[in-house]
Amino acid sequence: MIFIKKIIVSGIYIHIPFCKQACNYCDFHFSTSMKLKSKLIDCIKKEVKLRSDYLTDKNIKTIYFGGGTPSLLDINEINEILEVLDQELNTSKVLEITLEANPDDLSDKYLEELAKTRVNRLSIGIQSFHQKDLTFMNRAHSSDEAHRVLKKAKSLNFLISADLIYGLPGSNMEEWKYNIGTLVNYKIEHISAYQLTLEEKTALHYMVSTGQTKMSSDDTYEEQFIFLRDQLNAAGYEQYEVSNFALPNQHSIHNSNYWKGIHYLGIGPSAHSYDGKSRSWNINNNSKYIDSIKKDIIDCNTEVLSTNDLYNEKVLTQLRTKWGLHIDELNSLPSKYQAFFFKNANKYINKGLILINKKRYTLSPKGIMLADKISSDLFWID
Repeated sequence: MIFIKKIIVSGIYIHIPFCKQACNYCDFHFSTSMKLKSKLIDCIKKEVKLRSDYLTDKNIKTIYFGGGTPSLLDINEINEILEVLDQELNTSKVLEITLEANPDDLSDKYLEELAKTRVNRLSIGIQSFHQKDLTFMNRAHSSDEAHRVLKKAKSLNFLISADLIYGLPGSNMEEWKYNIGTLVNYKIEHISAYQLTLEEKTALHYMVSTGQTKMSSDDTYEEQFIFLRDQLNAAGYEQYEVSNFALPNQHSIHNSNYWKGIHYLGIGPSAHSYDGKSRSWNINNNSKYIDSIKKDIIDCNTEVLSTNDLYNEKVLTQLRTKWGLHIDELNSLPSKYQAFFFKNANKYINKGLILINKKRYTLSPKGIMLADKISSDLFWID
């Protein structure tokens, strides 16, 4: 029996739950009030100490500041968190430290100071270069700020991941072509593109339900996605996950590790953690999070993963990447799961939607368009 040799690594995720204002499509946990910011950062540093033994795999290679808007942290706060991580978890050999950021936070001075820290990658929420789109989404930055930030960050040698959103109401192909072409012209190393989705309890949901706006059609989503893929492939980008494209050797290590099933520790309100056997998620209330950490209590929910869950997660996360699902990944599970996978994958193989190369199963370009449906059909459901 052949097993895949894995290099055991781990990652750290830090959730910063603050934003200047609420984007109309976002349902992540955040607050637009900064009054608890100082207390919460103190508690984030304390939680690192309280959970220093969570990861059995001490070979930590990535740190990711997500949110919310981590670029609302000042440089001293970033350095303080990194110092605690190094003291408690020995992060001196980390390869990638990413800060999610909005362009309006990234003044030239801020970027210059950030370049002196250990942060080496920025994930910048561009979303669109068209002011009408930014206004519609209630983004805090302008198109001019986006251009300025990309130029400045490139000059300081940050690796850059830039986010775009497609399928915006009223958008057209010329506008979408401009968004993609602008990032390509800047030689942005990594581009993530997400379909605008309608989430409950968001401003966008209210706007749609009251007839103020209308979501784009499925045909529009598909047309813009295919154009994105073709344009980026022609420009030398590799689609290494359904929504993620990168120039050679510039993929996000941290996000790739999620899809590969690497263990990670999540710190902060609403942050998730995974140890290979269970998932846990912190309470998504800033005040309650602070109160519990002050009492040395981790207020979180934990789900122990069943064998079915482990199988389903491998299918869901690995099949959507360029690395695909190697059948030996299922050897640790009872043989019935391999048999189930073979039986149900066969129809997609015959249609050319799933490809096989040396026991590795990946989605074809057509299959990627149906990634969610294919994965759900391959799930083991009792």
